[in-house]
Amino acid sequence: MRHTAKQTITKTLTDLYRALDRQNAVTLTYVDADGTETIRTVEPWDIRTTKSGRIQLRAGCRLRGDARSFYVDQIRAYTIHRIGFVIDRPEATTPAGHVIVARSTTQLIARELGRDYLPARAIDRTTTALAA
Repeated sequence: MRHTAKQTITKTLTDLYRALDRQNAVTLTYVDADGTETIRTVEPWDIRTTKSGRIQLRAGCRLRGDARSFYVDQIRAYTIHRIGFVIDRPEATTPAGHVIVARSTTQLIARELGRDYLPARAIDRTTTALAA
């Protein structure tokens, strides 16, 4: 078991990325927003940065059987197992329920950049709220 207080965030992320690449299950000791400590065995699918700048682990939770998000700064300890994934990853969908299909690396990068960096509303020449 690795305690995140005894190592850098870089080491924690390196271990989580390695588990993601090798498709190994990870047991987390996690503190919820209300301060409740839980232990979950998850299958990491994605590590991303939120718009607020926090690092988030998206994973399939074996306890709940569906997708969950865990903030890396709230993980207190973790253990990487050699056992593989058993939960099927759900297909990504749009708000309308249509499946998102990325047929190339370029499309995938464009979708990720659009999700993180494009404005939520249309901007035209009359928009002055963003002017310096």
